[in-house]
Amino acid sequence: MTQSTPGGPATDLPDFRPSGNQGVDPALYEIENAAMDREGALWAALQEAAPWAGRTLLDLGAGTGFWLPRYADAAETIAVEPDVRLLGAARARPGGARVLYGSAEQIPLPEASVDVVHARFAYFFPHPRWDVRPGLDEVTRVLRPGGALVVIDNDTERGQFAELLRASTNAAAQGQDTYAREWWAGIGAETREVMSSWTFDSRADLEAVLRLEFERGVADAWLAEHPATTSLSYGYLLHVWR
Repeated sequence: MTQSTPGGPATDLPDFRPSGNQGVDPALYEIENAAMDREGALWAALQEAAPWAGRTLLDLGAGTGFWLPRYADAAETIAVEPDVRLLGAARARPGGARVLYGSAEQIPLPEASVDVVHARFAYFFPHPRWDVRPGLDEVTRVLRPGGALVVIDNDTERGQFAELLRASTNAAAQGQDTYAREWWAGIGAETREVMSSWTFDSRADLEAVLRLEFERGVADAWLAEHPATTSLSYGYLLHVWR
C-alpha cells in the first residue's frame, strides 16, 4: 500500500516524510551542500569518530548523493534514500556507490552487513513527540559487531546558525533545545561538538538558501542584521552510537 504527502511522492515507507529543503528545491540544496564545512572541520571529525577506510559505509538518507564521492576510500559505499525523486541523481554521482530505495526503519540490507552508518540531518532528530528507536533498532540490525552509527545534527546552542534555529517556528519540529543531546546521552552515545561554517560563493546564494531553510521573516531579519556577509558560523553535533 502506498501513501503520499501533499506535493510529495507516493511511498510505501511509513516513516518517510519529504524534506522541506532538498525535496522542494534539489538544485538550491546542491548549493547549500557545497557551502557546508569548506574548512573540513566536520569531515575530519567524522573520520576520527568512526573511520571508514577499507570498510563498508552506509549513507542513510543520502538524498541526491552529494556526499557519496567523498567516501571513495571505503571498501563499499551504500546509499539508502526514501525519496524516489532523488534516487536518479544519487545514482549518477561518481564513485560507484550502490544506491537503494529504503528508509531508516526499512533498510534493504541483510543483518550485520555494514561497519559505519552516517545519518545526516535525516530521521534521527529525537523529539518528545516521536520515537526514533525503530530506526535505531534497524540500524542495529545491519551493523556488524564493533560498528558505529554517526548522526550529524545541528548544534542549537553555538554559532549563528543556532540563532536562526532558535528564532524559527518551523525548526521547533526538529528541536531548538538540548533534548536531542540528552536523549543520545541517555542511550550511551557520545556527542562531539564541531564548529564550522557555511561559506557561499555569492550573497544571492546565501539569501536563497536561508529563505529555503527558514521562514521569510526569520531569514530577512538575519540578513538585514548582516548586510555584507556571505558566510555564517555553523555548529554541528556528532552523536556517535556504537
